[in-house]
Amino acid sequence: MNACRNWRPISFAAVAELALKHRLPGMFGGKGDVEAGGLMSYGPDINDLARRAAIYIDKILKGAKPAELPVEQASRYRLVINLTTAKALGLQFPDKLLALADEVIE
Repeated sequence: MNACRNWRPISFAAVAELALKHRLPGMFGGKGDVEAGGLMSYGPDINDLARRAAIYIDKILKGAKPAELPVEQASRYRLVINLTTAKALGLQFPDKLLALADEVIE
């Protein structure tokens, strides 16, 4: 029970920093985590999700019943790689993977 009383939320930036300190590669869900020092991220494009949400809101405001709208999945995903972190960990990515990445942070 004592562990619950001392619980504190931890940020992904802190996780990225801890992984780098212990020379562990980290895979994250968002670009911000990679900018904070994470090795790489692969996840849905947040801007695309926001645009799709706006379309749903527009339909609902025009009278569509939410229960009748189809459920959609993310259709765009982003791969972001941090080469500075990779170098610090002694890792190299194949050129093919770097070419596929949506963003490479150097």
